[in-house]
Amino acid sequence: MNKLTDAYTLNNGVEIPCIGFGTWQTPSGETAKNSVIAALKHGYRHIDTAAIYGNEESVGDGMKAGGISREEIFLTTKHWVSERGYEKTIAAAEASLKRLKTDYLDLYLIHWPAVEKADKNWKETNASTWRGFEKLYRDGKIRAIGVSNFLPEHLAALSETAEIRPTVNQIEFHPGYCQWDCVNWCREHDILVEAWSPLGCGRMLGDKTLKNIAEKYGKTVAQICIKFALQSGVLPLPKSTHEDRIASNTKVFDFMLSDEDMSVITAMPPSGMSGFYPEEAPADSL
Repeated sequence: MNKLTDAYTLNNGVEIPCIGFGTWQTPSGETAKNSVIAALKHGYRHIDTAAIYGNEESVGDGMKAGGISREEIFLTTKHWVSERGYEKTIAAAEASLKRLKTDYLDLYLIHWPAVEKADKNWKETNASTWRGFEKLYRDGKIRAIGVSNFLPEHLAALSETAEIRPTVNQIEFHPGYCQWDCVNWCREHDILVEAWSPLGCGRMLGDKTLKNIAEKYGKTVAQICIKFALQSGVLPLPKSTHEDRIASNTKVFDFMLSDEDMSVITAMPPSGMSGFYPEEAPADSL
């Protein structure tokens, strides 16, 4: 990947820009709107939000005000756990489309899997939700469908009934928490991994190992984290509400991390995790 708009090709042939602009924890209203405007200004063409973030409407406003045609923007949102099941899934997608002020999504994700700890019928719950996704895809409302926070066991169970394979699995991925078992399973099954919280929600920015590596390259720790994801074949979704950092996070195409530094980062001890784990069935809010 040599520039911000270079793209991965998903398993259904749709192209997705190699870095996305994340909006988790970005307040709705002017903050979210202006963040999206700034992201588009600095070259992002891939915007990621979710129903539960509460900012879809503002993200849509930012896209409208950003001066970039809808066709040039790759837009992702996510389906929340309260809307599981075939009929509720279709209604939830329609509601997201309305809030985002668009008539289609480029990517729609199941935000969290139903899991055994909370739902003894978790396999059927996920399967019925996915059938709603497949319906939306076939109807042309969504260009690509995928999942988020699915572990290999959830993906394997889904594959037993799915007629359309997920294109994407968006998981927490950053130095100190890479979930390689999941990443490798997805690679083997041609599912692109996206990294939410590629900076560890900012927790990794003070890490001494990363600071030393950043100093070596004349880069910020955030840029090192983003480049680490890219060189790992993972699509990062950095988030910021500050225009200078939004711009800075795009400056990752003029250097390469050495094999040695990639190995050092890969071997970092566990750190920076969010505390949200699929098997623990996260609560109804983030």
